[in-house]
Amino acid sequence: MSKPSLFLVPTPIGNLGDITIRGLEVLKQVDTILAEDTRTSGMLLRHYEISKPLQSFHIFNEHKTLTGLIQRMKGGETMALISDAGTPGISDPGFLLVRECLKAGLKIETLPGATALIPALVNSGFPTDRFVFEGFLPHKKGKQTTLKRLAEEERTIIVYESPHRLVKTLEQMIEFFGEDRLVSVSRELTKLYEETFTGRLIEVLTHFKSKDVKGEIVLVIDGKKEE
Repeated sequence: MSKPSLFLVPTPIGNLGDITIRGLEVLKQVDTILAEDTRTSGMLLRHYEISKPLQSFHIFNEHKTLTGLIQRMKGGETMALISDAGTPGISDPGFLLVRECLKAGLKIETLPGATALIPALVNSGFPTDRFVFEGFLPHKKGKQTTLKRLAEEERTIIVYESPHRLVKTLEQMIEFFGEDRLVSVSRELTKLYEETFTGRLIEVLTHFKSKDVKGEIVLVIDGKKEE
């Protein structure tokens, strides 16, 4: 059986101790590590005393570098793709590289590991048997259309949001979901100031309006109930 040419390795979303033993082993064994931000990833690698060639691979250069990376892997080079935090390809670069590797007949192996959406979902107390992950909502164009569609969704809904857009998004959700829909907001997961606040949309909006919001945000919205 051929060995993988590309490994997708999840990295901690905050607490450095959340990387897996297998993840560390892979990072030590590959020839090259592709990193979304070499400075951010450099801190993680130094912490675990991993010294491997680092190459930048992010949303702004992935199209330009794809062909060269595929050719190098065809030549026998092994690579690991990591993002700044969490699993590569989940709201982070990775999809295009995986697709091109598969087209080229290269073997890929994805390791299980850290991601923000699952802890936030479980923390919410909302149903976990069926859920839909929407990633980041559109910034402007299409956001209201998306929220209108999601307002009718009966499954638990998970979205990512940035701290400076959180209050505006909650206000828009009240417009489409109603102020009594339950929502759970998790931020700074696994970090020192981790917080999860759950309640009616109006209560959650009031809570976050009164504070300086920082950190990565995950919103979990209870699905629409049958009338």
